[in-house]
Amino acid sequence: MSIRLLSSEVASQIAAGEVIERPASVVKELIENALDADAKSLAVTIAEAGRKLIEVADDGSGIVSDELALAVSRHATSKLTRADDLFHISTLGFRGEALASIGSVSRMTITSKTEQSKAGARIRVEGGREGKVESIGAPTGSVVRVEDLFYNVPARLKFLKTDVTERRAIDALITRYALAYPDVRFKLAEGNNVTLQTAGDGDRRSILAALYGVDVAKQLLEINAEEDGIKLSGYVSPTAITRSNRKDITFFVNGRWVQDTPLTTALIQAYHTLLMVGRYPLAAMFVEINPEEVDVNVHPAKAEVRFRNQDRVFSFVQRAVRRGLLAYAPVPSVTPSLWGGSRPQETRQVGLDWTMAHDEQLTVDGGQLTAASELSTTNHQLPTTNRVPLLRLIGQIGSTYLVAEGPDGLYLIDQHAAHERVLFEKLMAQHDMKKIPSQSLLTPVAVTLPPQSANLLISQLPTLAHFGFEVEDFGSNSFQVRAMPVVFAGGDPSAALRAVVEDFEEDEAPLQNEIEKKLAARVCKRLAVKGGQTLSPDEQRALLTDLENCDSPRTCPHGRPTMIHLSVDMLERQFGRRGAR
Repeated sequence: MSIRLLSSEVASQIAAGEVIERPASVVKELIENALDADAKSLAVTIAEAGRKLIEVADDGSGIVSDELALAVSRHATSKLTRADDLFHISTLGFRGEALASIGSVSRMTITSKTEQSKAGARIRVEGGREGKVESIGAPTGSVVRVEDLFYNVPARLKFLKTDVTERRAIDALITRYALAYPDVRFKLAEGNNVTLQTAGDGDRRSILAALYGVDVAKQLLEINAEEDGIKLSGYVSPTAITRSNRKDITFFVNGRWVQDTPLTTALIQAYHTLLMVGRYPLAAMFVEINPEEVDVNVHPAKAEVRFRNQDRVFSFVQRAVRRGLLAYAPVPSVTPSLWGGSRPQETRQVGLDWTMAHDEQLTVDGGQLTAASELSTTNHQLPTTNRVPLLRLIGQIGSTYLVAEGPDGLYLIDQHAAHERVLFEKLMAQHDMKKIPSQSLLTPVAVTLPPQSANLLISQLPTLAHFGFEVEDFGSNSFQVRAMPVVFAGGDPSAALRAVVEDFEEDEAPLQNEIEKKLAARVCKRLAVKGGQTLSPDEQRALLTDLENCDSPRTCPHGRPTMIHLSVDMLERQFGRRGAR
């Protein structure tokens, strides 16, 4: 096969593929150009999730008419003049590829005017072919209109996700930049529907309220630290607010959004021992560092950076966030009587894990306590039937676990997992009978969600209505909950809606092919009683009775155990009453 030069059209489309992966990539490049032009107001309009239209209008410095044709040429930029400039970049863009790449895979129109110019200028680029520059009346700033994205690259168009997914990517991108540049007014609209609008008054917490709701925004902890020329600022969530994945951890380095694994790891390490396994914090963090200490030219989409001294940055972020968490954390109060009055520290450390591996052992005061799994399995495993016998309530431990006695030994019951199972089975039983009673709320509850979550919730409203929820789209990412299923009476409507739009959790795998059950399990998980919640004796007995009546009482809907069974025979062996040595 002979070697030949690629045509300019093919070469430009290959290059564009590295920069423009999806509609959100176009939005990112145009927003960054506007911010580099010192824009104080940005309006983004999309149609059909960006496939049909993406328009970004700004009030920045604009482009002079004589340079407009040059601006859409590849490797044309005002931000670099020599190779050394790559090592102290202070702007978001620098390669001069964005406009040329966008123009090669779409129908693009740019209208721009500088403050000194008497008139604006317009140029059209279609599939990489440039038209003539026209004079036109326009306000100061630029308007870039991108239509029919990937119309000439149908293979790339087929690889795009659904409209909901692509729209969520755009929403997430713009909300991140709104957080990073609180002094800039951002507006995002799809047709006539405005999904995000910020005031541009510099108040990041008000933007957080628009994204996560007022209650969450109030609880976020502010971090400010500086050390050896590195500044760190932003907000992190307290340990009570978590997510099932890392998607709500956002880092900006010198105003540039980056997806840096070491930075994310440093932040998660700051929460070490403070969060449950599989749970992650929310964070919006902004790192300022000397541009010479960071290399931004390591990724085609400029989404990654490389620090000259990565360990120093990693350690600083980890320590700064950890200090902030500990500074805000309340000092726990412990009543000495809870620990029997003597040796409280040692007593607190003793933990009996009856599900340990066969080679694990427990040590108490220098003596050896054999793990339950090492005992004879004849009488110590859970009964083969999925039912549980009638139980006699003994009490509650640590406001988290119920202790009950059965005919075959002791039962320790996780109140959260147990209540989750009870709610799930009640709801699904009503669902199967197609009779889910609903209860109207005395006062409708307003819930505000991030733009990407609001779009997802709208698609789930029919399913929620099927389960007895009455939810009304109130516009601007807000919803009103007017009624809830009777089984959730007294529950938090806001928690129920947020559960619906949370991202996939690892323990939902058994329910992935059953969308309605997955949705029901999510809501039940959020509205079930929590660990640490004190229950009255009557509430404890009611929960125990409901669990006994469940079809699958031994696990929650996600498969986690609701109880641990300690048989009488096993207890006698542990206490040496049956020859255990």
